[in-house]
Amino acid sequence: MSVAIPLAANKFENPNVTVDGKSRATVSLVSLRTLWINTGTLCNLTCKNCYIESSPQNDRLVYITREEVAAFLEEIERDSIGTEEIGFTGGDPFMNPDVLGMMNDALSRGFRVLVLTNAMKPMMKFADQLQDISQRYKDRLTLRVSLDHHSKTGHESERGPRSWKPALDGISWLRDHKFEVNIAGRMFMGESEELARQGYDDLFSRLDLHLDAFDPSDLVLFPEMDAKIDVSEITTECWEILNVDPNSVMCASSRMVVKRKGAAGPSVVACTLLPYDEDFELGSTLVDASNDVSLNHPHCAQFCVLGGATCSQG
Repeated sequence: MSVAIPLAANKFENPNVTVDGKSRATVSLVSLRTLWINTGTLCNLTCKNCYIESSPQNDRLVYITREEVAAFLEEIERDSIGTEEIGFTGGDPFMNPDVLGMMNDALSRGFRVLVLTNAMKPMMKFADQLQDISQRYKDRLTLRVSLDHHSKTGHESERGPRSWKPALDGISWLRDHKFEVNIAGRMFMGESEELARQGYDDLFSRLDLHLDAFDPSDLVLFPEMDAKIDVSEITTECWEILNVDPNSVMCASSRMVVKRKGAAGPSVVACTLLPYDEDFELGSTLVDASNDVSLNHPHCAQFCVLGGATCSQG
């Protein structure tokens, strides 16, 4: 078994230069295709490796309100920003009492909406209202359910005991009521991507889900992230060396709105992975947040560049 190497000292400190003196890569906002709304970090679960540390106690990001979200939707329309998709993430978005109003506002304005959820009790509290929204906006509403592994043992090793069956029950309810659904899993437990997708394929068959586990839009597999583990810094040379287009990186097409505990109002951060790091806070409006982003964090390398992952629909 390989042993994880701790992150080397002095890495990811200078936003302009890497530890070996090379020019650090940056990413320009090409278009704000997806705007993420963090609804708050409170969640019904405490997962072992949650990048945002969501739990029933963590309220570092407090509930954003319907009125606060509406201001950003109005900015998009007023300034013709061209955003296509509004994503809701948490915590679990269904912990926020305003979530259905926020979803309805985005859908009624013509946006596609993507909601990230564990499909458990918080979601099921809104069952009747969700069905109503789905019937009115079925073609533009997708729920992405977090199912960290295709086995009960693997999933519950991350999400805790008694988390498997309620998640499957929620997925089955969404299936029975004709919601558009996709699944988010993780690349862990030493599995190759091929084995992981095969495992999910078997599970989808047992659940009678009409999803293709080998299609990244139906099954999103996220790499594991640990900011304390050593990873290469991304230099300007890396785009050509790795054959990666900087426009494919998440911060080229998305931003996230957060509301910090004690703050006067919401602010915009570079991406969904870095909600707490003040170096990635870009301003209070979407126009303010259009500046380039320096890839000065291990998650930039692990998740986006080397991991090739993105949270948006495609």
